[in-house]
Amino acid sequence: MKSVSSIPEKIFTLTELNHQLKRWRLHNKKIVFTNGVFDILHEGHIASLGEAATFGHILIVGINADASVKRLKGTDRPVNNEGSRLLVMASLVMVDAVILFEEDTPLNLITTIMPDVLVKGGDYTIEQIVGAREVLANDGEVKTVPILEGFSTTGIIEKMKSG
Repeated sequence: MKSVSSIPEKIFTLTELNHQLKRWRLHNKKIVFTNGVFDILHEGHIASLGEAATFGHILIVGINADASVKRLKGTDRPVNNEGSRLLVMASLVMVDAVILFEEDTPLNLITTIMPDVLVKGGDYTIEQIVGAREVLANDGEVKTVPILEGFSTTGIIEKMKSG
């Protein structure tokens, strides 16, 4: 029998994540970090996260807090609250840790975690990726993954509004 009771254990505070990072690094695990709103999870997200997970042993996903999403996407967003978005992300098999961040960018989170690999979607250039300079200066890697055409949260919302 499969149990979902362990899913919330993948949702971390920064203090908890720092302790877990020490354990992973003691075991020479390669840490990968990506981030996003992940408001309505879709096939494009799954493809990007799946590819990001191939760049290392541990995939950490930073999720924008509700207040941050409202500032970035408008007052009608997010559709799903941060608790729901954290839980859904934590339920994905390729994701090892999920953490919420309040700021509009994950720069503070990235510089604290200092991943071995920083990953964003292919709609960004490396120069546009927040934290890229810091990760590269720490001998890390920055990678982009292709965006799966035809899948976007904004597109899904527009389709729902048009009936």
